[in-house]
Amino acid sequence: MRDLQKLLKQFKLDGYLVPKNDEYFNEYINPSDDRLRFVTNFTGSAGFSVILNKKKYLFVDGRYTAQAKLQVGKKFKVITIPNKLPRNVLKFKRRLIVGFDPKLHTEHQLNFLFKRTNISLKPIRQNLIDVIWKKKPKDKVKPFFLIKNKYAGKTFQKKIYDLKKILFKKNLDILLVTAPENVAWLLNLRGFDTSYSPIPNCRLLINKNGNILLYANPKKVNKINNKLKGVIFRNESSLEKDLSNLNKRKILLDLFSCSIFFKDILKKKNYLYLKIDPIYFMKSIKNKYEINNIKKSHLIDGVALTKFLIWLKKNFKKNKISEIYAQNKLESFRKKNPMYKFPSFDTISGSGPNSSIIHYRATNKSNRILKQGDLYLVDSGGQYSFGTTDVTRTISLGNNSNHIKEIFTRVLKGHIAVSNFKIKKNSSGAEVDKKARKFLNQINLDYPHGTGHGVGYFLNVHEGPQSLSKNNKIHLKNGMILSNEPGYYKEGNFGIRIENLVYIKNNKFKELTFSPIEKDLIDKNFLTKSEIDWINNYHKIVKNNLFKFMSQSEKKELNKACLPI
Repeated sequence: MRDLQKLLKQFKLDGYLVPKNDEYFNEYINPSDDRLRFVTNFTGSAGFSVILNKKKYLFVDGRYTAQAKLQVGKKFKVITIPNKLPRNVLKFKRRLIVGFDPKLHTEHQLNFLFKRTNISLKPIRQNLIDVIWKKKPKDKVKPFFLIKNKYAGKTFQKKIYDLKKILFKKNLDILLVTAPENVAWLLNLRGFDTSYSPIPNCRLLINKNGNILLYANPKKVNKINNKLKGVIFRNESSLEKDLSNLNKRKILLDLFSCSIFFKDILKKKNYLYLKIDPIYFMKSIKNKYEINNIKKSHLIDGVALTKFLIWLKKNFKKNKISEIYAQNKLESFRKKNPMYKFPSFDTISGSGPNSSIIHYRATNKSNRILKQGDLYLVDSGGQYSFGTTDVTRTISLGNNSNHIKEIFTRVLKGHIAVSNFKIKKNSSGAEVDKKARKFLNQINLDYPHGTGHGVGYFLNVHEGPQSLSKNNKIHLKNGMILSNEPGYYKEGNFGIRIENLVYIKNNKFKELTFSPIEKDLIDKNFLTKSEIDWINNYHKIVKNNLFKFMSQSEKKELNKACLPI
């Protein structure tokens, strides 16, 4: 911090803004881009810090409040957003000048966070954290690759044609695609530039005539140069110059992934339209090939998870099983299938009080042995050649109180309410989210995260624009994939979450995830007949799908787990 304070003095700043994201605004980033972790020790996937000369703040959302307090200690004041925003906290008698890296922030983001504060934000082209980070890790260069049309369901040429029609309709000359996930989807392109997602870090310029410039590290694209006909490959360092040469063009920029750096270059000579990149909406609607392939990936994943849960129930009493050992064991079951590539996010494997930390990550320091009477929460997923999975199960490791059973059952009722929700023409995620919370709200309980998020196709496990959350107004449409994951967390005591992935067909949610729900935690007294029917029908489908993949002993346990309640 002393080195940073020297730089603040040199640049005549009162503070510096440190975000979690990299310059591509990826959800998961490389260690070399994790500046927030370097300065705060916070390991969560979202947040930012405002470091002033005398005070240091870490802003995180409700998923990470408990985790952040544990990791940063007393060095940073932890603030939960959106309960409190910088304007509620950063109140000073004089105006402060706070520096930021313009490549790491969007105009939309800074306006939302810092409007009505007594802070002037000053762009500093040189990243000050990089200056003081003496042992910064180096990234490995790995080549991009193309997924087969049988997996994508649509050629990149057809996708470009559809995108061109949108540009013509909106009377736009150019779209600057700054989100790598959107480039990946458009060109059926994948890479290894981030953890947990097959993301190729690159950007793209496309005009209404379909001319395409792809900006990337030349070493990453040399194996696909001849396979993307019509695409012109440019070094990523050329983008700044190419944007500077554009003049009097109508250019669409994405609100959430176009940095202030690129926006400022373009605004000098062009007409800019800051909107949501239309590719987000295009890729949110999965085609029939993607849906069919995703079903296959979930079947494979359901087999692995169910085998793990059977193993866990059988062994936790007689063997000392730790959270980390359990997490590794689950992945070993997934690895048995050759289509499995890597986890879709960092597995949450939490027992007892650790299960109450929403995005808990077991470390050597926090690692618990699973004990009789614990609740064990495991939230995990996989990236497969033809799909992305995400599933959570809360498991009883012995007798649990009636209070815990009531809460689990209320969470389950919310989960069922989502599954049974009838989607109308203008139904949004906010409407569904409200239904999911109803049964917890009846006893003045709630959970500090959304009920569900969009999911990509062998891409990001968290994908917009759709979600099941309080403020999401995006209309739900056939072909969208979402998670259904209500929960409840009593800090320092226990956590409960039940998560399946669903897709929308004929204006109804259809299940993708198949693995038993913990019956030992269900209190039938809180269930209606239709809810009991839902559970029994779900377990019947689980058994029918998984039975043939189980060993004889596993079949016996699966039968037991899927018996009617």
